[in-house]
Amino acid sequence: MPHSPTPRRSFPISLSALQLTGSIALGMWLGFIAIVLTCWLASRLLFSEQLAPIAAAVEQLAQPPAVAQPLPNIPSQSPLFEQYEENLRKNEQQQRLDQARGSSRNLANPNCQFWLQQDRTAPSEKSRANVLQFCD
Repeated sequence: MPHSPTPRRSFPISLSALQLTGSIALGMWLGFIAIVLTCWLASRLLFSEQLAPIAAAVEQLAQPPAVAQPLPNIPSQSPLFEQYEENLRKNEQQQRLDQARGSSRNLANPNCQFWLQQDRTAPSEKSRANVLQFCD
């Protein structure tokens, strides 16, 4: 027996030119927003490690410089004054060593890397002096 085809139903879709134009514009706008958000997210994920040294440098520049504290009026023969001066020198040297260790510019300097490693494994006056000499 032959099968009689069922009549197809047609669904009339009627869009005006204004509705069609608006739909296309909305689709393009949403696509543009999706592309921008995807690029932004990809840049945050891919370049966050590369931009970390720059961010650290900007953060360091944003901090106000330390103000030098005036020396108290103590005679130079005093052992307390000599101890005070020695502590100042040690603190200043420690700050410069910390800056050298934290500076991202020193990553490309093999001499600096060598002396930083020496200072970490076997700290001595020589290693500290060479860190201050070869590192920024």
